[in-house]
Amino acid sequence: MAKKTPVLADYQHSAALKGGKRFDLSRFDPAAKPFSSGDKARDREATTALALELDTLQNLFYADHRFRLLVILQGTDTSGKDGTIRGVFGQMSALGVHTIGWKAPTEPERAHDYLWRIHSQVPGNGEVMLFNRSHYEDVLVPVVSGSITPEQTAQRYAQINDFERMLTETGTVVCKFMLHISKDEQRVRLQERLDDPAKNWKFALGDLDARKHWAEYQAAYSEALAATGTRWAPWTIVPADSKTHRNLMIATVMKQVLEGLKLRYPPTDPALKNIKVV
Repeated sequence: MAKKTPVLADYQHSAALKGGKRFDLSRFDPAAKPFSSGDKARDREATTALALELDTLQNLFYADHRFRLLVILQGTDTSGKDGTIRGVFGQMSALGVHTIGWKAPTEPERAHDYLWRIHSQVPGNGEVMLFNRSHYEDVLVPVVSGSITPEQTAQRYAQINDFERMLTETGTVVCKFMLHISKDEQRVRLQERLDDPAKNWKFALGDLDARKHWAEYQAAYSEALAATGTRWAPWTIVPADSKTHRNLMIATVMKQVLEGLKLRYPPTDPALKNIKVV
């Protein structure tokens, strides 16, 4: 991975980076714009340019075929996971790029361990997999609902860390983004979904139930990020009240990650050297 800029390091978390210092999500301002130029139009232009660069890098990534890339997008309802996929990764070729939006597990999935369905969807060589939500839901929703004990939660943290370490040790680059918005911004976005008929389909009454437990979810996120920010798969906390800044920051990070892999095209087959197309 490319060397971190001082600003990016401030928004990344792993036990190794922070030296065991207590992690607290509340110290990050959701309205901050550390990657912004200060001009919204210029930021949008920069994001568009970065998206095109990511398309070129993804083409090289696919041809290189040495790595796999798993991008995890986590955040509360309306934090912008769908918007990130469109704005940052939307220029990439459908060849080798896949997206899955994780919902509550089905009955067949519940019959297995909670990571079973996740493992079946991780990327193969040359592939980019985008997770809209992820296995981290299994240390958020059950924690807030009280359906698992603190001991079981700690066990799941350890299992997730082992799972992600196994992925990275076998060639998968894991990028984890926490899209961090404020409660006030969520209120605005939920109301927009109610007021705009074209967005009604995005609204669910369950969103309001979850909102009632905002503080509990923020605490659960803090605990989960603290426990699973590892050297091999650190978290990047993305201030996301600004959609433009959110996309700019994530696109910047993804460019650094892909360039840091030192991607290359495979060697040319010597048999092609003297071929002439007539």
